[in-house]
Amino acid sequence: MKLLDQYIVGKFLKTYLFVVLILVSVICVIDFTEKNEDFIQHNLGASDIVMGYYRHLFPYWASLLSPITVFIATVFVTAQMASHTEVIAILSSGVSFRRMMVPYLIGSALIGMLNFALVSYVIPNSNKVRIAFERKYVKSPFYFEERNIHLKVAPNTYVYMDSYTNVTNSGYRFTMEDIEGTTLKRKLESERITWDSTKRKWQIANYKLRTFEGDRETLSYGTGMDTVLNLKPKDFDSNYMLYETFTLPELDDFIRELQSRGSDGVVTYQIEKYVRFTSPFAIIILCMIGVIVSARKSRGGVGFQIAFGFVLAFVYIIFFIMTKTIAEVGGLNPIVGVWIPNVVFALVGVLLYKTVPR
Repeated sequence: MKLLDQYIVGKFLKTYLFVVLILVSVICVIDFTEKNEDFIQHNLGASDIVMGYYRHLFPYWASLLSPITVFIATVFVTAQMASHTEVIAILSSGVSFRRMMVPYLIGSALIGMLNFALVSYVIPNSNKVRIAFERKYVKSPFYFEERNIHLKVAPNTYVYMDSYTNVTNSGYRFTMEDIEGTTLKRKLESERITWDSTKRKWQIANYKLRTFEGDRETLSYGTGMDTVLNLKPKDFDSNYMLYETFTLPELDDFIRELQSRGSDGVVTYQIEKYVRFTSPFAIIILCMIGVIVSARKSRGGVGFQIAFGFVLAFVYIIFFIMTKTIAEVGGLNPIVGVWIPNVVFALVGVLLYKTVPR
């Protein structure tokens, strides 16, 4: 990099770190005021709270807000340079505006790549600790209350339970059916199925087994049997922020598992996966827009550019939440819903580049 590139990249990254530190610290303070009563109720000490929770919450928010904090840092740095006539001096020396954007591209790309690595492989492991802390000390105890549970546990095997309790890890009015094509081959019925944590198997009590071979049906009974199913008690635990605890490989495996079972809720995890890939591009796009809207010197100072930057960032957040919600309810393909904000704002950036005077 040339001296100018080093100057802008250094200034940009320092401002970005400062914005992240200030913004996330404010969020943590607000979070603490909301959860302080829960901490007092459980007699948690300062070290327990800081090391067991906020040490993991800080990087979570820093990563989540990266596109916005990059945008704010870009607007602040560029508007300040414009107010000090540094931008005019750079352009007057023969450097094109497009060339001046290169160090911002380098800085935002570095942040984007680092953010992708963190959200894909590091922060999910940190989230495991943070979310476990929240479930233990902040959230109410979880009780599985769904009824009429239908699950696909193998390519041709389907399970039904009228109800399940995670207190004793037991399911009631259990049925397991083996179906090949449209033909029922075997049906097992039991009033209760319970997880044996020692054997790590399901115990089926007082069962009735019906086997079909053509027009012939065989009926047998038993008082108990152990069986291994592609089903574990954790499948009935709270799924509160579960998608945030998966590394990228774990997320892929979990999506495939849900799809093999024909389970609902796959879209939530697909969206989480796609968001991790789109975030670096969002960082770069918003950074470029920030440079364009704040490079012009204003008589009123940098206040208007910074305010305009916040407005654009707010619009992006609203737009992203809207398209993500539509995708979650099935109104959009998940990958389309996640990418639409980036595509739209990329087009906005091109339009601004061609129309905003500099």
